[in-house]
Amino acid sequence: MNKQLIESLGDELYTALRAQSVVEPLTNRHADITIEHAYAIQQRMISRRQQDGERIIGKKVGVTSRVVMNMLGVYQPDFGYMLDGMIASEGDSIAMSSLIQPKAEGEIAFVMKRDLMGPGLSNADVLAATECVMPCFEIVDSRIRDWKIKIQDTVADNASCGMFVLGDRAVDPRKIDLSTCGMVLEKNGEIIATGAGAAALGSPVNAVAWLANTLGRLGIGLKAGEVVLSGALAAMFPAKAGDNFRVSIGGLGSCSVRFH
Repeated sequence: MNKQLIESLGDELYTALRAQSVVEPLTNRHADITIEHAYAIQQRMISRRQQDGERIIGKKVGVTSRVVMNMLGVYQPDFGYMLDGMIASEGDSIAMSSLIQPKAEGEIAFVMKRDLMGPGLSNADVLAATECVMPCFEIVDSRIRDWKIKIQDTVADNASCGMFVLGDRAVDPRKIDLSTCGMVLEKNGEIIATGAGAAALGSPVNAVAWLANTLGRLGIGLKAGEVVLSGALAAMFPAKAGDNFRVSIGGLGSCSVRFH
């Protein structure tokens, strides 16, 4: 796959993002696409957003929980970039017109205290570099028609990033067991899922260590002040206008988001 095609596909995904439209799966059209190609396409898409004035404010780990792997048929983690155009505030109502085919998932977000550069990092390194953890909603979204994605499709599409919402509490990660903390996810007042920190690669700390080490091998670090989303703790659920979601995580507090 040559540079011209990579840039063309990145531009196609960027255009779909701005138009709130979908494209056919890349893997259906380009059988030879590799994960490395997909990350190059992702970089092109991100660079187009940066040209619009958006800033990178964090990173995300995707496809960390077994239930999401099974839902998508994707069986390895990936990563993407969080930009300042993706932020919504706690309790905000998000316009469906700004999204395409969104799904909500409850996560734990890490806020970095200092730079972290892999590879070779341990969980202790991650905790030492973390300012705080917070309950979080990631609103995943896909520019790929009907979520018919393989790993290359979601990677190229910036790990299916949409928006994210941070809760209203910040907790010291050294004062809570992030692998055993329980999560309850509610939709319109009804419990629709439960989970625990261990759903994200055994622990959200494992997920962030995987991310930092994977990025480090590419010469990319986690930076002080960045937000890192560590992966879903249960299934992701489609959102539509009128829906109200709330996630509660033991020891961390809660986060809510509405759609209109």
